[in-house]
Amino acid sequence: MSAVRVDDIVALVGGRYQGPRERLIRGVATLRDASEEEISFLGNPIYAPQLRTTRAGALLVPNDVEGDDPRYIRVAKPHFALAQVVSRWFAAQPKLAGVSKLASISPKATLGSNVAVGPFATIGDGAIIGDNVTIYQNVSIEAGVTIGEGSILYPLVSIYHGCKIGSRCILHSGVVIGSDGFGFATEGGRHHKIPQIGTVRVEDDVEIGANSTVDRAALGETVIGEGTKIDNLVQIGHNVCIGKHCLLVSQVGIAGSTEFGDYVVAAGQAGVSGHLKIGKGAQIGGASAVFHDVPDGAKVVGNPAVPFREYARRDMMLKRLLARKK
Repeated sequence: MSAVRVDDIVALVGGRYQGPRERLIRGVATLRDASEEEISFLGNPIYAPQLRTTRAGALLVPNDVEGDDPRYIRVAKPHFALAQVVSRWFAAQPKLAGVSKLASISPKATLGSNVAVGPFATIGDGAIIGDNVTIYQNVSIEAGVTIGEGSILYPLVSIYHGCKIGSRCILHSGVVIGSDGFGFATEGGRHHKIPQIGTVRVEDDVEIGANSTVDRAALGETVIGEGTKIDNLVQIGHNVCIGKHCLLVSQVGIAGSTEFGDYVVAAGQAGVSGHLKIGKGAQIGGASAVFHDVPDGAKVVGNPAVPFREYARRDMMLKRLLARKK
């Protein structure tokens, strides 16, 4: 395990530190579990009491945290500082290298330099794979797919024909890009399939969690904007347009043709109906059901979703009514 001097960590995160700078750090752990050779952090004030008992050799803490522990590295945002430290020194994992002889790659596909392909992966006709892309075992890339440089596709990812994946994207195991949108026309007592002939475009620096699905458009494109992060088990319907740098937490479902502005946050299990517009910077509470447009910067919660202040007033009134009955 590599060792890092504390002063190198301080320099990376731009922190304030008064302790011994030659101390060596060999790993990262929670406040409760850290040893003297590990660094930890205070990301939530509810864990502040653990600062007194942790054995961590160094601690990333907010600038305004009380105390003068010599292990404190004071920074504006400990969580972000931790991300910097882990990414720089402690995120190493086994890397795939080379192209497996057990992979099936069309002679009509184009692979850039330093591409890694695992066993039983398939790459179809006309696919274009950028430089430094990693494709793990059992990934399916159909004809005409484009994948930008530096992207990582973990095992069992499926990308249907004609879809486009940007640069530096991460698709976790079981992600499906470009499956048919849920489109049917009912006639004569039967549901007739409407062919979904559009595509999916995933822009740069997007991460999509395990077993999430992005449906292809009926016509045109389903779009996932640059820098958006999607958790596990998220469903995105056909012709949805997600803006840049959005956060979609586990089990969010978005129905067809809805548009999200940039920097929207949808908490776990939120459901959004189709053909809506969710404004820039809006926040949708967990398990909320959204049936109407949401303005820029609004916070909505509940089923049906209403502005947060209205929801809080309703909740307070209900508590008062129940108290009167008692």
